[in-house]
Amino acid sequence: MTTPLVDPAIANPQTVLGALDFAGVAVFAATGALAAARERHDLVTFAFFAAITGVGGGTLRDLLIGVPVFWVQDWRYIAACLIAAVAIWLLGYRPWRFRLLLWLDALGLCAYGVLGAAKAEAAGVAPLICIVMGALTACFGGVVRDLLAGQPSILLRREITVSAALLAATLFVGMRALGLDPWPAAIAASAAGFALRAGALVWGWSLPAFPGRAS
Repeated sequence: MTTPLVDPAIANPQTVLGALDFAGVAVFAATGALAAARERHDLVTFAFFAAITGVGGGTLRDLLIGVPVFWVQDWRYIAACLIAAVAIWLLGYRPWRFRLLLWLDALGLCAYGVLGAAKAEAAGVAPLICIVMGALTACFGGVVRDLLAGQPSILLRREITVSAALLAATLFVGMRALGLDPWPAAIAASAAGFALRAGALVWGWSLPAFPGRAS
């Protein structure tokens, strides 16, 4: 029997894991606020986009695995989303901000792929479903954000994004199945996923398209 990544710490911002969880929500919320900034929306829309993006993936995960929805149990997650939205609003226009958020999003994407898989593991679900939950946690909020902003969904781009989260979640679940302790597995899996996403950002890596001509 494997030892799950300490699930109670996810709801405790005094622990390292809890701090990472809050930071990840804030980073994803900031990307949602940036989507609102592109369309020059008002502050209320900033907050809405931030909240949807920040907690969307974790909400779907918790509903599917049958555990209490994390932000309903702890109001500070929504507070983190609102703070991120206000921060982006106050930051105003900066030429470098979108590039910076791409890298922060890359970090959050891979870390959340692992965190989602770890929470599913703690709930006792099958390894394959843990991988799916990791990818959903990392990506679903961004899918909703893109739909609301009228942008092409990350699922419809060949750019490597979802693949990085899948890699991180898969490696974590695989290493845990082999008996590796949670923290080394989490660090190694997150690093591998981030390396894949970084390659896409720096060198333009993308997945191959289906061969043939479009009809």
